[in-house]
Amino acid sequence: MFNFFLNFLFPKKCVGCKKLGTYLCSNCFSFISLNTAFVCPVCTRPSIDGFTHPVCRTKYSLDGLISCYEYKGVVKSLIYKFKYKPYLSSLKNITGKLFYEALIQNEFFYNILKEKPILIPIPLHKSKERSRGYNHAQILLERISKDIRLPIYPKILFRTKNTKPQFGLKKEERIKNIRGAFALNSNNKIDLRGKTVFLIDDIATTCTTLSECANVLKRNGAKKVLGLTFARER
Repeated sequence: MFNFFLNFLFPKKCVGCKKLGTYLCSNCFSFISLNTAFVCPVCTRPSIDGFTHPVCRTKYSLDGLISCYEYKGVVKSLIYKFKYKPYLSSLKNITGKLFYEALIQNEFFYNILKEKPILIPIPLHKSKERSRGYNHAQILLERISKDIRLPIYPKILFRTKNTKPQFGLKKEERIKNIRGAFALNSNNKIDLRGKTVFLIDDIATTCTTLSECANVLKRNGAKKVLGLTFARER
């Protein structure tokens, strides 16, 4: 009954063309492009499989980045609706399935799976998560973790500062805005020493948020930290 009224109040419309009946029609689905331009997460220049360039690598930097789709068109609309329209619960299944289907085609991802990585979503500040009602990165991760059979640890990191949105900021401003915004949870009981970690977020742009989290995790013993995002903005 609840779903009936929900569909009546908020009828399913394609996130791309607004056609009634489904959140993603077959025509708009055909316009979704896999990201084939792999870049170093530090300098964002092309790199093999998304590995961090040796000259860009530091002791506490990200070791690589996997971004599944290009952040444009239908994908851009899908992520926006997924993040800011919580009543569209079906979008988590669509987004999660798209995420998984892209990952299983990525050889780099499969090679990292051999290291039995752990999955950590980028945390929201508690006030933002409270007002939104959920953490979109965690929901996305919960959907794919069942398919790739890896554990999720959403409480290892927490956000110490309620930073302003990164959208529209230059790279230098993003770095300054996010610096010191994350810390290891004092109640964390997971030993990170020697672990490989996938940090999950929806979009990678300059990778400043992912890099700041990688810095915290590596300073607390993580051996390797890689970014894993649904899309990348060029």
